[in-house]
Amino acid sequence: MHDQVSSDKAQDQHEDSRDEVRVCPISPRLVEFIVTRYITMLNPLINSRSRQNRSMFRIPPYQYLHVLDQTTNVTRLETGPQTFVKKDNEMVLSNTEKMVIVPPRHFCVISNPAMTDENKQVLLDNLGQVRLHHAEDEVRLQQVPFPLYPGEEIKVKITLLTVVPALSALRLKVTRDFTDEDNQQRRAGDEMLFEGPGTYIPRKEIEVIGQHKAIIIKPNTAVKLRATRETTDKNGVNRVAGEEWMVKKNGSYLPGVYEEVVVTCTAYFLTDKTAVHVAATQTFTDEKGRQRKSGEEYLITVDDMEAFIPGVYENVIETKGITTLTNRQYCIIVNPVGANGKPQLGAKKLVKGEKSFFLQPGELLENGVQDIFILGENEGIVLKALEAHKDTFANPPVDRKPGDNWMLTGPLEYIPPVEVIVLSTRKAFPLHQNEGIYVRNTNTGKVRAVVGKTYMLQEDEELWEKQLPLIVKTLLSSESHTAADKHYAKEWKNPNKENVQDDTVGDTWDGTKVVTFQVPHNAAVQLYDYKSKMSRVVFGPDLVMLGPDEQFTQLSLSAGNPKKPNMWKAIALWLSPIFTSDVITVETSDHARLQLDLQYNRHFEIEDLTNQVEASKLFCVGDFVGDLCKAMASRIRGAVSSITFDDFHKNSAKIIEVAVFGMNPETRKVRERIKFPANNFVVTSVDIKSVEPVDQRTRDSLLKSVTLAIEITTQSQEAAARREAERHEQESQGKLERQRIEDEATSEKARKKLLALQAESAAIESTGQAKAEAFSRAEAARIEAEAAVQEAKLKAQAHKIETEAELKRMNAAREADIKFALEQNNLEVEKAEKMAKIETDKFNKMVTVLGTKTIQAMASGPQDHQVKMLQSLGLSSTLITDGRTPINLLNTAGGLLGNLNLPQ
Repeated sequence: MHDQVSSDKAQDQHEDSRDEVRVCPISPRLVEFIVTRYITMLNPLINSRSRQNRSMFRIPPYQYLHVLDQTTNVTRLETGPQTFVKKDNEMVLSNTEKMVIVPPRHFCVISNPAMTDENKQVLLDNLGQVRLHHAEDEVRLQQVPFPLYPGEEIKVKITLLTVVPALSALRLKVTRDFTDEDNQQRRAGDEMLFEGPGTYIPRKEIEVIGQHKAIIIKPNTAVKLRATRETTDKNGVNRVAGEEWMVKKNGSYLPGVYEEVVVTCTAYFLTDKTAVHVAATQTFTDEKGRQRKSGEEYLITVDDMEAFIPGVYENVIETKGITTLTNRQYCIIVNPVGANGKPQLGAKKLVKGEKSFFLQPGELLENGVQDIFILGENEGIVLKALEAHKDTFANPPVDRKPGDNWMLTGPLEYIPPVEVIVLSTRKAFPLHQNEGIYVRNTNTGKVRAVVGKTYMLQEDEELWEKQLPLIVKTLLSSESHTAADKHYAKEWKNPNKENVQDDTVGDTWDGTKVVTFQVPHNAAVQLYDYKSKMSRVVFGPDLVMLGPDEQFTQLSLSAGNPKKPNMWKAIALWLSPIFTSDVITVETSDHARLQLDLQYNRHFEIEDLTNQVEASKLFCVGDFVGDLCKAMASRIRGAVSSITFDDFHKNSAKIIEVAVFGMNPETRKVRERIKFPANNFVVTSVDIKSVEPVDQRTRDSLLKSVTLAIEITTQSQEAAARREAERHEQESQGKLERQRIEDEATSEKARKKLLALQAESAAIESTGQAKAEAFSRAEAARIEAEAAVQEAKLKAQAHKIETEAELKRMNAAREADIKFALEQNNLEVEKAEKMAKIETDKFNKMVTVLGTKTIQAMASGPQDHQVKMLQSLGLSSTLITDGRTPINLLNTAGGLLGNLNLPQ
């Protein structure tokens, strides 16, 4: 049982494996590759065994084989055509191989060539073995086919000879010493060129290491060459290793074997506007015969040559353009070239236009080409003397010392000499009566303001920039009002940000102009002079112009609700009545905390605007807004703290007015205003914008009472509105009913008129329809009759046309068929005649070419061949049969063998 189970399992595994084979079949390409590779591996073995088993080898013409004599171990060569019969002690080393055939213009290299004598006969040693030049090579060119002797090998296969075209050459290297055809000794390591055009025939002593092409030297170009070792150039000049020279002759140039091209130079084309700055790298004599020293720099212009190609010892530094001066220009040349052609270091030379020139090597232009100074009536220039000289421009001439400054004013034209420099140019400032500039004297340091006239700075004067705080610059540059007014508070800066740099203000601010400020109407500005220690107040509308030592008095005011100090910055004080708002918190006697939003109407009061003492009081209090709000809040808190919440809620306005303004003891009435004598500040009224409890419970109670009062008022208003709506509704219904009745009457009238029109329209419609139907039927009958007649005519014409067309088509078809048949018959007859003639001519020519003897030989050739073959086999008799005629073999055998005396 166990064996059966095992066999079943094995059978199942075998079936599974067969299934797997079926699932994964071998690719046909893989099978083909494996078979091909196997056959290729077996071919040498099969060929070797076949050669060993064969004893006769047929060697065709121009083929050979190698035979080894196993007795003497000598290998000889057998060439065809022949039939070689191998002896028992011989072994054929390879199959028959074709002789080496070298076509024209080809070559091959044979390794270990056979030795030959003067007659080109192969030499053999005393054993009959071919003598070889071992480790030698032989180049063989076109010749009769030759075999490879035992030991010879083809090192380089048959290769086309190298054709060297014109303007090129092969670079050759000698690998061993030899003497060439010109009886010149060549040493190993020498290099040479084989220049084209020509065909290079290789030698065993020479190898090709490269190919050179000729360089085409175009006009205005040259080639710089360098010698790699001692050599002689194409012009017969001896060159040493490392020497460089130029070849400028136009045309093709093929560098020598020991010459290398350094660079191809292009000529610099010189015009009347360009020149070349050249430096000599070593002492030499140029093409013009001038000797140039090493390091010398010189200029090549169009006067010297039109196209310049730098020599071997010349280095082009730059190409210079011509410097052209108009009659309104000048320049100063530093280190000018003197009469001896050498630069005068440290000297300067003034060149005035109109002129054109090239800067010589070493010369520089100070500040380039400059325009002459053309000064108008309101222009000037400040000059400074660098050296002592006599100023001939002045009348009379003046002796100037180094460091002297003076000024020239227009109108004039001026070209400064080399001893003078121009410090600056000046223009007059045209100033309006409300404009000015700050001027500082450089000798004394005094600063003054020049206002309302055209002014030009003198040689010892300069513009002075007035320094102002950044917040003041911002307020002056702002388009908004600069007075202390809450309506413009959004445009002002917080004082905590005064230290932040404002690039926009810095770019647009010009501190050299006199600072001006337009004081608005009903506003005041205070100015303080730090030099005289005095201040002045200016009332608007007016224009304020700051002196060099004056500054604006800044106001730092409180802002916000509740008020916070130092929130506003201002330089102008607003005098007219304006409102100031504030939010304060108060507490009643029954501890109800309330938040009050108040607004005060205030202004400044001054009687004599010319009195500077009274006017200066306006700016005595720095933050009058903060002081006002603090004082008012203190009074209101004191008054509210002594009354209850209900009393305050009922009489809040009265209580606050009494607390703010107080009671007049004489009239027992509330005062109309309150005045602060320190700065003449007056408050005329106080307005309560809102009162809100701070405590939540108080706020809820107040909200309930207010809500109840609102509900009562709302209900009464709703009842009155309801009664009014009912009255309007009844009036509207009456008007609507009346309008409905009027509309029905109008509708009935229109309906009556409509019915009359409908009846009239129906009568007209019935009459017109009958008449139209009768007319249309008659017209239709007439049209149908005319259409039938026309249709009959057209059908007759169409039938006639069709008949005629069919007749013409049939006639044309018959004629075409007849014509085609005739032409086809003619072509067939002509073709048959030509073919017969061709066959006849062909047969005649073949017979003529072959001749009767050739035909006779061809007819009897097989029989003659058989006869000769039998004769060569030495047969005395033969029997030839075609295999179909029966033969008596007994008699035939007797006839073939002859009369033999057989024993009885």
